[in-house]
Amino acid sequence: MTQAQLAQRQDPLLAVRDVSVVFGGIVALNGVSFDMHKGQILGLIGPNGAGKTTLFNCLSRLYQPSAGDILMEGVSILKRPPHRIAEIGIGRTFQNVALFANLSVLDNVRVGTHARTSSDIISDSLRPPWVRRSEASVNKKVHEILGYLDLEDVAHATVSGLPFGTQKRVELARALAADPKILLLDEPAGGLNHEEVHVLGELIRRIRDERHVTVLLVEHHMGLVMSIADHVVALNFGRKLAEGTPGEVQADPDVIKAYLGSKDQ
Repeated sequence: MTQAQLAQRQDPLLAVRDVSVVFGGIVALNGVSFDMHKGQILGLIGPNGAGKTTLFNCLSRLYQPSAGDILMEGVSILKRPPHRIAEIGIGRTFQNVALFANLSVLDNVRVGTHARTSSDIISDSLRPPWVRRSEASVNKKVHEILGYLDLEDVAHATVSGLPFGTQKRVELARALAADPKILLLDEPAGGLNHEEVHVLGELIRRIRDERHVTVLLVEHHMGLVMSIADHVVALNFGRKLAEGTPGEVQADPDVIKAYLGSKDQ
């Protein structure tokens, strides 16, 4: 039995329940529901304006749904403020890289550990033994992640001077530094060339398999989604259009019409 099949027998790690989002008179999401199981790579696809990023922003608590609920391990996340979402195991990257451009790669990744540390300004100033031990543990973790993502050579480089593809890996490293249970990847292939997309797909699989992180992937690059996703949810005009294996979704007539193009093209 595959990892994906085993996952389907478990209670969902993440449950999206009838989520709607309305901005003024515009319906961005309309009653969207799906389950995400531990160990899955779930692809979320749809045309521009389908509601993908709106849903991502609900999951990371940047938006508040107008209706519905989002459950993480059976508990609603909707009362949590955005700055407390990482501590329950939800990490994300952004479609447009959101790094501290004037900081080093090392310091950007170190920021990602903040949700898992317990020091404050007073203890950081006094530096008792437990703070020094915590700092040593953080530094060890950061360097392990930099090595894992082949970023050690640029650890002390300023982020703003790095190629776009490298910046994307830095953002991924920062997200991993928070030890997420679920990693939300927003258009990770955007701006990458064909070879970089292939390497990215292998890396996402490795992160799932080796670091035991469940992945929710929003992506326009259909080759990437269909090659690595265990399960796919397709949205269109804020509604769920189809759901199933990559093969099932690719063959769905409504998806072909709305997103992948007609079979005659």
